[in-house]
Amino acid sequence: MATAKKAAKKAPAKKAAKKAPAKKAAAKKAPAKKAAAKKAPAKKAPAKKAAKKAAKKAPAKKRTPSAAFMKPMTPSSALAAIIGDKALPRTEVTKKVWDYIKKNGLQDKVKRTMINADAKLKEVLGKAQVSMFEMTKAISSHLK
Repeated sequence: MATAKKAAKKAPAKKAAKKAPAKKAAAKKAPAKKAAAKKAPAKKAPAKKAAKKAAKKAPAKKRTPSAAFMKPMTPSSALAAIIGDKALPRTEVTKKVWDYIKKNGLQDKVKRTMINADAKLKEVLGKAQVSMFEMTKAISSHLK
């Protein structure tokens, strides 16, 4: 039995001896891996840029506006006093109302989401002060 134990010990020793040169070769390659590891953060930045470019290229087709928003609507007489009497799409109506608000300084100074209506705008909005989110709802009732 003693010889079997020695033989068992010798067999792994031989395998270890065979693996030793491989470890030396790996040990020689290890500094190269460390140098590559130091360079790795520099390589990650272009990979992120490439990912961003790929993400930007995905929605390549241009978004088309909804036909319902682009349909010309005729404003009521109260709204026509602010934006003009020509038929305009809803998007343009909103832009012109905002131009009027900014030109006359009707946006609240403290809470910017609130609109303080003057005499013309009060006819359209129905209140002296309205939030910008309620404003579009009030304006839509003045479009045909």
